[in-house]
Amino acid sequence: MTQFDLVAMGGTFDLIHAGHVALLTKSFSISYKVIIGLSSDQLAEKRGKNLTNDYSKRLSSLKDVIEQRFPNSSYEISKLENDFGPAVIEGSVKALVVSEETSSKGVKLNELRAERNHPPVEIVVVPMVLAKDGKAISSTRIKNSEIDSDGNLN
Repeated sequence: MTQFDLVAMGGTFDLIHAGHVALLTKSFSISYKVIIGLSSDQLAEKRGKNLTNDYSKRLSSLKDVIEQRFPNSSYEISKLENDFGPAVIEGSVKALVVSEETSSKGVKLNELRAERNHPPVEIVVVPMVLAKDGKAISSTRIKNSEIDSDGNLN
């Protein structure tokens, strides 16, 4: 049963892994439609990310994962040049799905919405997905050949 008409989530999605899938799973399970903010190359670099894939490749990979794992789901992917796209700040988004690591972004979003006299969104926090060694799965760890995208040790 869906709780919301529209939710948002975001990320860099450089190397898609089990943590990303957990965020997508939660988003699609609670909403009829999901807006996914995909960080631009410039935003990712500004945040200190050392990208393996450029925006077009990350966009293509993200679409492939959604079509394979969440067929017939309603979604929109929006290029992010900053932390929040206009649909989230101004629009009718009812909830923001975040990881434990990025939950502070929900607080900031609600501050921005309050400044514009919009109601706050519900913040839905998804626990970090842990690798077999008990540490969080991340693209950085995959790039460093510590783990694979499912959290198995290399």
